[in-house]
Amino acid sequence: MRVLLLVSAFNGLSQRAWCALTEAGHDVGVLLATGPEEIVDGVRSAQPELVLCPYLKHRVPAEVWQNWRTVIIHPGPVGDRGPSSLDWAISEGATTWGVTALQAVEEMDAGPVWAHRSFPVPGPPPRKSALYSGPVADAALECITEVLAKAADPDFTPTPAQDLAEARTRPLMTQSDRAFDWTEPTEHIVRHIRAADGFPGVRTEVAGLAVFAYDAHPGLALGTRPGAVLARRQGAVLVGTGDGAVWLGHLRAAEAGTGPAFKLPATSLLRHRISGVPHAPVGPCGDAEQPSYRQIRYRRTGVVGWLVFDFYNGAMSTAHCRRLRAALRHAAGQDTRVLVLRGGTEAFSNGIHLNITEAAADPAGTAWANIKAINEVCREIIGCTRQTVVAAYAGSAGAGGAMLGLGADVVAARAGIVLNPYYDIGLYGSELHTFTLPRRVGAETARQLLERRLPVSAERAATLGLVDEVGPRHPQAYTEWLTELAQRLADPRAARARRAAKAGALAAEPVPLDAYEAQELAEMSRDMFADRSGFAAARRAFVTKAAPEGTPQRLAARPAEPARGARLSRQRSAADDAPGTRVRPAVPMSA
Repeated sequence: MRVLLLVSAFNGLSQRAWCALTEAGHDVGVLLATGPEEIVDGVRSAQPELVLCPYLKHRVPAEVWQNWRTVIIHPGPVGDRGPSSLDWAISEGATTWGVTALQAVEEMDAGPVWAHRSFPVPGPPPRKSALYSGPVADAALECITEVLAKAADPDFTPTPAQDLAEARTRPLMTQSDRAFDWTEPTEHIVRHIRAADGFPGVRTEVAGLAVFAYDAHPGLALGTRPGAVLARRQGAVLVGTGDGAVWLGHLRAAEAGTGPAFKLPATSLLRHRISGVPHAPVGPCGDAEQPSYRQIRYRRTGVVGWLVFDFYNGAMSTAHCRRLRAALRHAAGQDTRVLVLRGGTEAFSNGIHLNITEAAADPAGTAWANIKAINEVCREIIGCTRQTVVAAYAGSAGAGGAMLGLGADVVAARAGIVLNPYYDIGLYGSELHTFTLPRRVGAETARQLLERRLPVSAERAATLGLVDEVGPRHPQAYTEWLTELAQRLADPRAARARRAAKAGALAAEPVPLDAYEAQELAEMSRDMFADRSGFAAARRAFVTKAAPEGTPQRLAARPAEPARGARLSRQRSAADDAPGTRVRPAVPMSA
């Protein structure tokens, strides 16, 4: 079927939908919503059989939904309406939630229903971004699969929403709805901040500065003054509450002239305001069991070592990379047979930290230090011959973050994650990818991945050799599966043979790793210091969330012949616009 994804951004859910539909044989194009006229022109040019909107903040123009079947994926149960569905669900402590696929009509979120799913909301209160990329995205993919099947059935008619549930319209959540006082309980404050993470954050005051707060975690402190900054650690600050404390990992200046208008680690924004606040250090790996703020944890179970890192949004600053490198060296020094390097479930890694780079007095120098630091992490992974190294991609990864673990002996991905193994922000790229990527997928496939710049599902990555093993989607099931995999790899004889083979292969390499890195850094120096490919402007657009100028050609739909598509009569009502059209052989839209 010819499908057009109409989206406000090609975000994680949109990428999952693109991968799933493309791999199912559908002819899929993308249209970034930049304005009503551009939307109408784009849909008219594509002439799709179905317009699917997995992530759309814009209103669909009437000319589109009146003439093409248009299905919206709404992150709320049947009957829920409004732009802040997940915010309200988390703030009010909903225990179950849902996703609804509904047909676009004049009234927002009120059209007839094509599919719907419900799921339990995990506790303690999740970050909105985690809920969206996890249970919401999973339910959305199930709905999308059902929608495509129904769209191919000429006898299908969607169900009026009022026949399934009573409408409940919730307004846009405002800062007054999100507000809290530092004298309130820790759980209440964490819930409100997580309901606004990653956008728009909750306005509050920290160290005398008006900020928007993100990345909240319960802290350990008693008898403290609410609102006081008590400690700092790894970029975060500990703030007293009515019954304890909260770690705030990231802040954004709330008023012009007081700091950058984008998120930064809390200590980077507050700077001199917390000069007297004591550090609360942890070891290079931390205590895996202590319930406090730390980004890297190490534990061992018998002959398997587990090194878990979780950096906010997958961004890795120079400091993050240095801590992770130290933790890797610590883990590699243990008498284990297998070392599992596992990232967070929201993101494994997305490469260097562009926000910190943009905020720096010397962005080019900061980016240069960052890329050299992340390369050191890659070298530790590639060069580890004391253990079998498993890179466990529990979350999606992009750019240098997708390349980060490719030097491991085994790459294990969680089902449903998406990899973007290419560079697309004015950088040639490093992370020793010129060494690791061709050895995994072959020189020609490596070239295609880098040049085509398209997302790859975990399942597709396994067919390419980019990934060795794909485990279950559910995080707990993935953990159990990963444990079984590590135990199998820990077999003494097989582990010795694998380590010996790796050491022999590295020793026999005709070109040393230094040469690969030197070549990559030579290219990167031109991008970072001479800005030959527009890195500065692309970086600024990324961190400031600038609106896209248009749809990248690699994603755009091919113009269709005038007779193609499922154009519907203007005289038919929206409720009558349900019948599907015949499925035709798929022709790839993008190379």
